[in-house]
Amino acid sequence: MQNTISQGPIRIGILANEVSGDQLAAALIEALRSKQPDIRFEGMTGPLMEAAGCRSLARMDPVMGIVEVIRHLPGLLKTRRKLADHFLNSPPDLVLGVDAPDFNLALEKRFKAAGIPTAHFVSPTVWAWRQGRVKKLQQAVDLMLCIFDFEVDFLRQHKVPAVYVGHPMADQIPLESVDARRVKTQLGLDPDRPVIALLPGSRMSEVSRLGLIFLQTALWLGQQKPGLQFVAPMVNEKIKMAFQAQLHTVAPNLSLLLLDGQSRQAISAADVVLTASGTATLETLLFKRPMVVAYRLSTVTMWLIRTFNMLKTRYVAIANLLADRPYAPEFLQEACEPEAMGRALLNFLDNRPQREEIEQVYLAIHQRLRRNAANSAAEEILGMLDIR
Repeated sequence: MQNTISQGPIRIGILANEVSGDQLAAALIEALRSKQPDIRFEGMTGPLMEAAGCRSLARMDPVMGIVEVIRHLPGLLKTRRKLADHFLNSPPDLVLGVDAPDFNLALEKRFKAAGIPTAHFVSPTVWAWRQGRVKKLQQAVDLMLCIFDFEVDFLRQHKVPAVYVGHPMADQIPLESVDARRVKTQLGLDPDRPVIALLPGSRMSEVSRLGLIFLQTALWLGQQKPGLQFVAPMVNEKIKMAFQAQLHTVAPNLSLLLLDGQSRQAISAADVVLTASGTATLETLLFKRPMVVAYRLSTVTMWLIRTFNMLKTRYVAIANLLADRPYAPEFLQEACEPEAMGRALLNFLDNRPQREEIEQVYLAIHQRLRRNAANSAAEEILGMLDIR
């Protein structure tokens, strides 16, 4: 449905409920503002969106997993009702959901039914699992802004309007491999000693399941190869305190540098990376670093996924999906075991030809993803509003 632009500044509702969504939304806000300086944004926000000038109606509270979401359901539903009431009572020119499909799509469906144009930035992985969700996309989304090229054909085949805009992160990170020695020095690390980055996740549920295992893996590695250095970026103070408690429990003497944020510095300083599955695997790919990927969900969530054959891809890590090969070894659920993951990390440290091959593969993927995504997405959104 074509929206009638109201008099005065353009007003866009924008909804993000993930750390990665906060990053993507902030870049898009800046791109839209560069084209329409008086455009106004309000919605569900993270700190980067707020810094970019988006008025907060609700703060994001990311959770993942079927059982995990159930525990947080009352708060999530209350927030969703608040946002629905606000935008239905005071319709914006367009509502943009950024990732977080389980939270955003129900809202977008209501807004679209009410005649408010809707777009969604970052397609849900309907091509990978829970493919029945594509029906929700048909009902909720006027335009899907895809960050991966292989998504467009699938969505269009299922009658979901979609365009490929590339990935903003690929635009932000330089194509040239960042010199690890220089970043090690900047962080106060020894540039002559190997560094392993530990990225146990951006959600409390992830850190609670992976933090101890990652630290135990680091301990095992230190025993096999003395002199290793470890660095771990923490997305916020709450996550940092939880990880520090785990550190004091299992590895109080570990040579570990904790960073406040600074995930990109941690990755670029690393020779190899141990990461939770998620956006961090893409970030690691874009820095051309070899990685080992781990993930654990609750027992019930994993049972449901396996019992109902909900996963439709060979790989879980975005890096492996984009490469269509398991360059990043995956350790999922009960396979998350410190010695096994440690051996995979040591293999990368000891195998320079393999690291060089991975760097070239990841460079080619980076070039494919580099499309000035925030600008391209901004053009598509303004096009929906018939503004050029």
